Amino acid sequence: MAAPSRVPSHEEQPPVDGDGDGDGSASLPSQRAGACGGDGAGIPVVDLGVLVNGAPEARARAIRDLGRACEEWGFFMVTNHGVTEALREAVMESCKELFSLPLEEKKEYMRAKPMDPIRIGTGFYSAVDAVECRRDYLKMFSHPDFHCPPNPAKLREIAMEYSNCTRALLLELTKAISESLGLAGDRLSEALNLGSCFQILVGNHYPVCSRPDEEALGFSSHSDHGLLTLLFQNGVDGLQVKHDGEWVLAKPLPGSFFVIAGDQLEIVTNGRYRGVLHRAMVGGRQSRMSFVSLIGPCLDTVVAPLPEMAADGRGLEFRGIRYRDYMEMQQSKAIDEKTALDVVRVQRQECLPSYEK
Repeated sequence: MAAPSRVPSHEEQPPVDGDGDGDGSASLPSQRAGACGGDGAGIPVVDLGVLVNGAPEARARAIRDLGRACEEWGFFMVTNHGVTEALREAVMESCKELFSLPLEEKKEYMRAKPMDPIRIGTGFYSAVDAVECRRDYLKMFSHPDFHCPPNPAKLREIAMEYSNCTRALLLELTKAISESLGLAGDRLSEALNLGSCFQILVGNHYPVCSRPDEEALGFSSHSDHGLLTLLFQNGVDGLQVKHDGEWVLAKPLPGSFFVIAGDQLEIVTNGRYRGVLHRAMVGGRQSRMSFVSLIGPCLDTVVAPLPEMAADGRGLEFRGIRYRDYMEMQQSKAIDEKTALDVVRVQRQECLPSYEK
């Protein structure tokens, strides 16, 4: 496999027709969308084949460029990742079947709380004024213990395979990210106990609104609570990321995944790599679906900046917090920018209980 001399940007790829959005944490009340100032040109693209099997010089170059993508964007696309298109289509189709099931088969999971392992729901947001649009969602914890609703029957096998494949992909990226920091490849994995990492799968479905010509926010601007998020969509664009103060529409290359850096990566790197703000736009004449695989530390791991990241006189930017507590805090509030991360910044440490490292 030929290795690129650097991570190519989206604008250097062949043009594609526009065919995520975080982990689907909460619906948004009525809001008007802000302007989107970019069309996605310049979004970094990472070739996993080079990171895994590239010649030493090419791999070293790719590692450096991956670090630059994490530092400057907190967001990139990954290609040559090994997850088949057939599996991606199968998980999306199974999710669609679940949303179409009778209410009786889903209502057990519609009463679930934020930290329950399976949640199914229908949320509403307003495109313009009082015009309601619907969002259906499925959330299921898939690691270290796998949870899945019983119907549709095929979902369990498909989701388990998808969980395993995407977790392996995200852990491989984590190894490369660790090396990009000048650390051993297993440093982040050991610090975050990723052998017992938390993983959640999320499916989102946005049916066509009654006013399809209006654009609205499906999710407000936020960063994800986890370490890394992997996202693909059904060919209908909607994910926007904030870069250099502007909202950029993320248009995927064929067969690629979006990778979104989350809050735990920002904490453990002491702010060197930042969780990217992103939002989901909805509207148009086609229903939109996205599917997310998110990994985070072991739920009982206290996440704090690595000592290596506070070298050279740089102080600690974040207070350690158990990942389970961080996730519960983020999931229990309305999502808004980085309000959860702000709570663990050192200047607000008095707001948190004390944890022994």
